[in-house]
Amino acid sequence: MSTRNSKSKGKAGSGEAAGPNIYVGLLFVSLSALITGIVFLVLELKKYNWELGG
Repeated sequence: MSTRNSKSKGKAGSGEAAGPNIYVGLLFVSLSALITGIVFLVLELKKYNWELGG
């Protein structure tokens, strides 16, 4: 077996940061869905004269 050196082409030994993948994209999709849901909830509650902390 040969030993790995720091010049190997694999991501583990390259020292470079991994780029965004599908899971990072899904994270941003879910974050935007949460923010959108909160905005629509606040808009709906304002119809009933809802006040924050009141």
